[in-house]
Amino acid sequence: MVRTLAILALAAALPAAAASVQVTVKDARGAAVEDAVVWAVPKVAPPPRARREAAVEQKDKQFVPMVTVVQTNTLVRFPNRDEIRHHVYSFSAPKPFEIKLYAGTSAAPILFDKPGEVVLGCNIHDNMLGYIYVVDTPWFAKTRSDGSARLNDLPAGDYELQAWHHAQSAPPAAQPATLRADEDFAAQFTVTLKALPPRPGAK
Repeated sequence: MVRTLAILALAAALPAAAASVQVTVKDARGAAVEDAVVWAVPKVAPPPRARREAAVEQKDKQFVPMVTVVQTNTLVRFPNRDEIRHHVYSFSAPKPFEIKLYAGTSAAPILFDKPGEVVLGCNIHDNMLGYIYVVDTPWFAKTRSDGSARLNDLPAGDYELQAWHHAQSAPPAAQPATLRADEDFAAQFTVTLKALPPRPGAK
């Protein structure tokens, strides 16, 4: 009896089995799309939200990374790793802000509390362009060079899978997904892209 109770207590302490989603993003020609943001939104219970922190650096007159994805309620710092000063700003509706000329680390992080696309620029260097995409869920990822990304530790249930890319001509349709515990679910998005400028540092 004691042993049975101990086993039951141990089982209760273990985390519930969770699902994962393997996502592939391709363009209209079938080529892999890098730096696409993918995320899963539960259809019933609101997703958990906790204050987090992230950073977007300025290095070699570029935003690094060029694309950052964060959950709503995330504080983002903008450290300047260059020896020159930058003036970071955004006019995007989810988070208009301005950090005037500075070097090193800005005085305070910026709170990104609304979902959507935030385009970053520098008032001093017009070639600097970056993106922060804010999602209202903790289950998100960014695709690698092979167009793949993985979402882990999703509780079983009904979700809506979504994708975004900074050069898309239109957002791809959301996809429903019913996930079972321990399931490895596969999804694919096709994104129609506008002409892409050369990547920073590309030859």
